[in-house]
Amino acid sequence: MDNPAELKFYFAYTSPFTYLAYEPARALERSHRVRVRFIPHGVNIRRVYGDTAERTRRDQLKVRYLYLDARRFAAERGLTILPPKKIYSARFAFYGGMVAEDQGLFHPYSERVFERFWKRALEVEDPAALAAILREAGADPAPFERYVGNEELEAKPRLKACFAEADRDHVFGVPTFVIDGELFWGYDRMEWLVRKLDAMGLRR
Repeated sequence: MDNPAELKFYFAYTSPFTYLAYEPARALERSHRVRVRFIPHGVNIRRVYGDTAERTRRDQLKVRYLYLDARRFAAERGLTILPPKKIYSARFAFYGGMVAEDQGLFHPYSERVFERFWKRALEVEDPAALAAILREAGADPAPFERYVGNEELEAKPRLKACFAEADRDHVFGVPTFVIDGELFWGYDRMEWLVRKLDAMGLRR
């Protein structure tokens, strides 16, 4: 009997390396006996690197280089990653992901959000644009609209529970995988993650 192990994947739609890790993470369910659980996690980019206009030259160079690496990885796979013009909040996109997940449509929704955001074809902070993606993915956007209309009632507590779980798992950035209590941070650590899964005897 196939009893898949839970593989946590902490993600953010506004993280280029999460976008890179997204499809390979899904592929792990085919190559290994795991169930990937996608958990939203926010990282305060302003606190880490400073606001765009206020970054030191060192931080400007570091962020520019990180995007260069992301675009190199993306080019190898035919993906497009265009650096955002500003720092965006993924909060509403997370709410949309929760609603899509509840309706069994997390991936049709997330695929569209990732691709369009990184092509600069989605205003990720616009609830109307996200509701349109939900409809396009086949989901009923009414619960999302309720989430946005009264965040404190349902949406924020649900998102805060995800962040609290991340704290318990000692997650500090995205993308982060957690399996058997061990963390793997970053798209470029996925090879080590696969070795861990193999060592656990989870290869199909």
